[in-house]
Amino acid sequence: MTFDFRTVDPLKDAELLHSWVTHPKAAFWMMRDATLVDVERAYMEIAADPHHHALLGLQGGVPAFLMEYYDPARRELVGLYEPLPGDIGMHFLTPAADAPVHGFTRAVITAVMARLFEDPAVARVVVEPDVANTAVHALNEAVGFVPERTIRKPEKEALLSFCTRDQFLAATTAEVSA
Repeated sequence: MTFDFRTVDPLKDAELLHSWVTHPKAAFWMMRDATLVDVERAYMEIAADPHHHALLGLQGGVPAFLMEYYDPARRELVGLYEPLPGDIGMHFLTPAADAPVHGFTRAVITAVMARLFEDPAVARVVVEPDVANTAVHALNEAVGFVPERTIRKPEKEALLSFCTRDQFLAATTAEVSA
């Protein structure tokens, strides 16, 4: 599977994103009760923030998933761990599907990680999923993430995990040769 990326347009994409983030499958995104205006406003704030970015992943030109990345020294994880130069934080969301495609979410996280590592300044990706989100823990591990510890964020208890470029390449190269 191949994907392209484009920046989220908060006004044009709000309705689509609202349908994704309020779906029961997206419970860990923590926007289940958001109104359309809430979603529009949230993505307008991201668009205006030089340290947080939102992209749509496109498959054949059609929006297929949401990706966010951020500077963990300035957003999300400030004061919760000691960031290193080259750290970047990441979130991704695959929408609910009427007919799930086997391997789709794995392809998405692989594409997201490859996109982040296209930037030579990125040395390590940081994630902080909810400790209860075991499905994403397995996906993270599959692309090379190593859990470090549990941290307490205002909205959740999270599993702080890291993946270096080498860990990602080792995990995805092993996957291809397996």
